[in-house]
Amino acid sequence: MEQKSGAKKVLIVGGGFAGLNAAKALGKREDLVVTIIDQRNHHLFQPLLYQVASAGLSPADIASPIRSIFSRKDHVNVVLDRVQGVRLAERAVELADGKTLSYDYLVLACGATHSYFGHEEWEEHAPGLKTLEQATEIRRRILLAFEEAEKESLPTRKKMLQTFVVVGGGPTGVELAGAIGEMSRYTLKRDFRSIDPSRTRIFLIEAGPRILPSFSARLSRRATQDLERLGVSVWTDSPVTRIEARGVQVGEDFLEAGCVLWAAGVKPSPLNATLGVPLDRQGRVMVREDLSLASHPEVFVLGDQAHSLDAKSQKPLPGLAPVAIQQGRHVARVIVADLHGKARRSFKYIDKGQMATIGRKKAVAESAGLEFTGFTAWMMWLFVHVYYLIGFKNRLFVMLQWMWSYLTFSRGARLIVSKDWRTFKNP
Repeated sequence: MEQKSGAKKVLIVGGGFAGLNAAKALGKREDLVVTIIDQRNHHLFQPLLYQVASAGLSPADIASPIRSIFSRKDHVNVVLDRVQGVRLAERAVELADGKTLSYDYLVLACGATHSYFGHEEWEEHAPGLKTLEQATEIRRRILLAFEEAEKESLPTRKKMLQTFVVVGGGPTGVELAGAIGEMSRYTLKRDFRSIDPSRTRIFLIEAGPRILPSFSARLSRRATQDLERLGVSVWTDSPVTRIEARGVQVGEDFLEAGCVLWAAGVKPSPLNATLGVPLDRQGRVMVREDLSLASHPEVFVLGDQAHSLDAKSQKPLPGLAPVAIQQGRHVARVIVADLHGKARRSFKYIDKGQMATIGRKKAVAESAGLEFTGFTAWMMWLFVHVYYLIGFKNRLFVMLQWMWSYLTFSRGARLIVSKDWRTFKNP
């Protein structure tokens, strides 16, 4: 990687919302050499992953190659690799391929992974939703369950295959459950001959007293009502104690299911544990008000990796896309301020609200102290998600796909893709 004489080197680990927005802001500076390191070659719009998982969108609709985003920025480099260690004292990162890269500034924005609360063996039977690979696997399992039910002659097994369990009542769980309910009631209505998709049973399991706990109680109740209209049974105060191939243990009840999905917990990147810096109880890095490490002000930690306090409430900021976007832009401003010899400013999060969609014309939203439901909230959700998609092509395709789906209830990405790609297998 060629570096201009005297140019400062900025390494950004992670091409998610935080890393991408930091890179886009810093990429405007000709006196910096910016390098983005990610183990995948694309930026992923995670809030719409459930649409891929439920066959509403194709993977390419919500992902953009990182290289293409910065193709006109000669001083922005992209490295496809995984960071396995950081040498803070030496200002260098270790890559999985054995190479090391030095830096003047380091931005860690690696995101989060799923947390099964000490039961990682559950992942095999209940995949989470953080990557395109997981989204297409969930899509495969959902569609395959209906196909297997169509062939099944035994009524009890047919019923089991048409039973879906979503664990976790946050926005991801609510959106997944709603999408499955809408698909079974409308999209698949006339596609099968031996089964009635509208008789599909869907359970949304939440350990807490209500779903969408970060929303108001009123919006939580409205979301529950909307889900129930789509055939989703919402179980609250119901912690899951076991997940196996046949289904889920919830208290004294065992739910036999053809498909179980996990949306109940996350944990920060395992890279945090290797840094040797203070972490909170969730494993997030404790950062200063400007998002840097107290012992290494040239290192910044953002998004799901960081324990960052809200300036007003002094509570940890949630792992949401708007937080990551604003943090990425803030760190870029801090680095530029350093280059100009100016004082750093503290990060102040501007809360623009939150929203979750349940189905067609069904959503809940909070913004500026106001609450919205139904079609109004759904239109707000639609506009915000299309607006933040990377690239005009993505926005256009997604909008056209949603318009068609709205008119026809169709889901055009209903492809069951096998993991086995080989034609000739070893004996």
